[in-house]
Amino acid sequence: MPDRETMPSAPAPEVSARAAALPQDALRIASGYAFSGPALHLGALLWDGQCLPDAQIRVPLAMLNRHGLVAGATGTGKTRTLQLMAEQLSAQGVPVFLADIKGDLSGIAAPGRRDARVEGRAAEVHQSWTATGFPAEYYALGGIGRGIPVRATVTGFGPVLLSKVLRLNRTQEQSLALIFHYADSKGLELIDLKDLRAVVTFLTSDEGRPELKTIGGLSSATAGVILRSLTAFEAQGASGFFGEPEFDTGELPRTDEDGRGVVSVLELSAVQDRPQLFSTFLMWLLADLFHDLPELGDVDRPRLVFFLDEAHLLFDDASEAFLESITQTVRLIRSKGVGVFFVTQTPKDVPADVLAQLGNRVQHALRAFTPDDHKALNATVKTFPESPYDLEEVLTGLGTGEAVVTVLSERGAPTPVAATRLRAPESLMGPLGQDALERAVAESALYERYARAVDRESAYERLERGRGAKGPDEMRDAAAPRGEERKSAVEQVVGSGVFQSLARSVGTQIGREITRSLFGTARRSGRRGR
Repeated sequence: MPDRETMPSAPAPEVSARAAALPQDALRIASGYAFSGPALHLGALLWDGQCLPDAQIRVPLAMLNRHGLVAGATGTGKTRTLQLMAEQLSAQGVPVFLADIKGDLSGIAAPGRRDARVEGRAAEVHQSWTATGFPAEYYALGGIGRGIPVRATVTGFGPVLLSKVLRLNRTQEQSLALIFHYADSKGLELIDLKDLRAVVTFLTSDEGRPELKTIGGLSSATAGVILRSLTAFEAQGASGFFGEPEFDTGELPRTDEDGRGVVSVLELSAVQDRPQLFSTFLMWLLADLFHDLPELGDVDRPRLVFFLDEAHLLFDDASEAFLESITQTVRLIRSKGVGVFFVTQTPKDVPADVLAQLGNRVQHALRAFTPDDHKALNATVKTFPESPYDLEEVLTGLGTGEAVVTVLSERGAPTPVAATRLRAPESLMGPLGQDALERAVAESALYERYARAVDRESAYERLERGRGAKGPDEMRDAAAPRGEERKSAVEQVVGSGVFQSLARSVGTQIGREITRSLFGTARRSGRRGR
């Protein structure tokens, strides 16, 4: 990470003579955003129908690990707000992760196009607009789409997140955790879905039923439900998301040779028909970072900022355990220098315990066409601090690229609510051309590391090889290499299924249970350069 003294830092805006002539309420709002340290410039204050370019609305860089919410109806400009914030974070040396649901954030690597709309907006908000591209890496879940494949092993993903994807109820979720416990303790590595299916199939078979009795609280009926859910999940084409090489989330907090933060763009448009899967995969990335990154405490700039689009999908039909895990992760990860912005339509899409931790708010326009819309509008207004604005009127009257903003000041206190005309992004506002995108992916140093899937021996192969034996211990012996082929102790790792990629998958310690995190994800060792 570049030294902070070498990074650009815009001087704090002064309240101009024009702003000083405003009514007291507008002057108080403008004064609330006159920060002294480095900050992101969001736009200019809107007051009484006028844009006041000398009253700049900003968010302190040091407060971006206090998390945030970007909300608003479809078509109000949320995506461009993400792009605007990501650009400025990158320029100030902060890596960014963007979930690209619609496929139109890939243009962040290319300079934007100057046109009348851009010039008009820049003039309105006193923005010195310069067409600029930013360093980007492109990823795709399981290689579906254009990007470096992002995969997770089943053991790394863990039972809590997998239960969310499989839509299991609380009892079934607990039973799946017992199956993971069993596989961990027996050294049956769960790399891909067929490994997990093989273990469940074994436990429900005649020869596996004695083993099933050793797992407290797991019934044959529940195991059967889990098996059917897995089979249906595989039939939907989900197998490609699980396997090796498993993606190392340590690739995300990186800067380029110029000290700019790398923007990691995960393309999700190709998997929009599997929202539970991609939303839960995003949480896996966050959970993996959570238990690998060291504690930093309060810092002058975040180590990484996540933008999780379509955030409501994380919480729809979520179990109590899943919601508790999200709440704990969001609460604790800020001390590791990671900020998380949830992107959705209304604040009510986010559980209250999570919403209470989102100190930075950018609320785009809301529509009030139906009684439900009116309820959502009223609920949104109640989540803001006291304000001289009539927020119901303002929120329904905002134009595209305008939003109501409140953030945390450098002292950690909420700033006054400010209706804001937002700046225009400086990179391309739209998708990168297909040829340029494919070239960027192929030229990435990460492509060779993750492009080709690897299917090595794991639980499925061991159980297949050991058929007819009395139990997994005999199966293990049947599958184990003999003589000089047997792995040395140095080659063995602490957890039986803890593998990040083939290069780090050098062996297994049979019978040693994996240590798991808040989400039940496997804790790992041997991370590169952490």
